[in-house]
Amino acid sequence: MQLHFGVPACPEAPIALTIGNFDGVHRGHRTMLARLREAGKNLGLTVGVMSFEPHPREFFRPEEAPARLTSLREKVELLSAEGVDHLFVCHFNAHFAAQAPQDFVEKLLVGQLNIRWLLVGDDFRFGAKRVGDYALLQEKGKHYGFAVESQATVIDGEDRISSSLIRELLAQGKMEEASRLLGRPWHISGRVAHGDQVGRLWGFPTANLPLPRRKMPVTGIFAARLTGRDGIVRQGVASLGTRPAVKEQGMQLLETHLFDFSDDLYGQRVRVELLHKFRDERSFKNIDALRNQIELDAQNARDYFAR
Repeated sequence: MQLHFGVPACPEAPIALTIGNFDGVHRGHRTMLARLREAGKNLGLTVGVMSFEPHPREFFRPEEAPARLTSLREKVELLSAEGVDHLFVCHFNAHFAAQAPQDFVEKLLVGQLNIRWLLVGDDFRFGAKRVGDYALLQEKGKHYGFAVESQATVIDGEDRISSSLIRELLAQGKMEEASRLLGRPWHISGRVAHGDQVGRLWGFPTANLPLPRRKMPVTGIFAARLTGRDGIVRQGVASLGTRPAVKEQGMQLLETHLFDFSDDLYGQRVRVELLHKFRDERSFKNIDALRNQIELDAQNARDYFAR
């Protein structure tokens, strides 16, 4: 997959495109991507995704912006795995937000991307004040020679699969339900850094992923799986949050203790899947109480995997 920050002025070939934030790249998104690939194959077009950075809600109301399910890098990796040829990451700023809907279609989609087929969600809105809609896309498609298709919402049981619902489930600690809608366990990836070695002193060394600028949809203690560069999946117990039991104003961190593992992971990029939540973070009256709870958390995780 080719990653573009912005939209190239000279497309290599006509393109089939879909547009959205694709936070989480969940089952609903993957249904859209499957339809995109199908159309691209049938029409002989390369396939592309247009997304935005930052998320529009982060731009307009940063204090109210939701936690992301995936970082930009994670989203790139997930979209690449879905067979996308091109990912166009558009910088969402005041100028982009102020575009007239007609300019977005005529200058960007037609003039720069040379689209021939477009897929959007059934609630897609675009342009200044979000006045652009599906009817406008159909009108412009007839004029400029591209087809437009709308993707209906994907339903699981009684649930409309959406990034918002998945965030709600994670916030409630319902990891298994969130995983069902995602189509995989929710995960965090990053590069392992050195920590303060407290866990190692107590016999619980951890692989630490600092997360200083990322807002998390859930915190707490979890059964976890970690995959490193060797591709081996290892089981463990993880703590995600600010560690109030260790520091009053700790940095946000994901710490994963792996069972029966003692090798060095420093500097490696790893993926940590959070499978089941045991409890929230909390403070303890003394070190012994904290150490006893860590031992209990580790045993709970071992029992979880044994089941």
